[in-house]
Amino acid sequence: MPALQRADAPTVTVKADALGAETLQPGASLADVGTGGRRVAGEDPVKRDQIIDGAKRVFMAVGFDAASMNDITREAGVSKGTIYVYFGGKEDLFAAMIERERAKVVASMKHVLQSNHGPVDAVLHDFGVTFVTHICSDTTVRGMKMVLSVSERMPALCQRFFSASPENGYSILKTYLESKIAEGQLKIEDTDLAARQFIELCMPGLFKRRLFGWLPVPPDADEIDRTVRSAIAMFMTFYIAKT
Repeated sequence: MPALQRADAPTVTVKADALGAETLQPGASLADVGTGGRRVAGEDPVKRDQIIDGAKRVFMAVGFDAASMNDITREAGVSKGTIYVYFGGKEDLFAAMIERERAKVVASMKHVLQSNHGPVDAVLHDFGVTFVTHICSDTTVRGMKMVLSVSERMPALCQRFFSASPENGYSILKTYLESKIAEGQLKIEDTDLAARQFIELCMPGLFKRRLFGWLPVPPDADEIDRTVRSAIAMFMTFYIAKT
């Protein structure tokens, strides 16, 4: 027999984008709304990614300044109200897009370092190729150009771009180098500096040429490979542990 409900017990109506409305019964929480595992408003990762995907297409096509919330709404296939449930505005959307892309790159480089148990030079080669390929990609270059174009007017956005995550290519390479020092394979006094040196050696002029339009397309695999191998030769000559 179903439990009786007090006649005076209040109900709360919760709006659901594109699905009408749902009723929240007394004693239930917002997290319990729906029977299909629906989440609290603003916490659905699939919907969040859908919005960021739409925003990315707009930003990449017209740039940050020309992008409008109406354009993003249409491209993402959601209502403007839904976008504002997840993001405070265009700046938040752009920052979220950059942070997500960077997280993908970091995860890829981290996988290289953690899954490859070969010689140091072989691991550094895979890491360097992965890093340069990502940093010189159209998505990264266009994103950087957009950040630079608004940096003076919106310094907070630029700061957010560079400080969104403590984990980046430098930090994960630094951790790897420290593990090789502990194994006696490398001799490095300043691993933070060494990590930065290696990454800079891997892209001498490549990223700068991409950023300023001197190199209209990403460097090919042969050029990246040649550059990274040269970087490894210099790096290992200086830092390899002498027996």
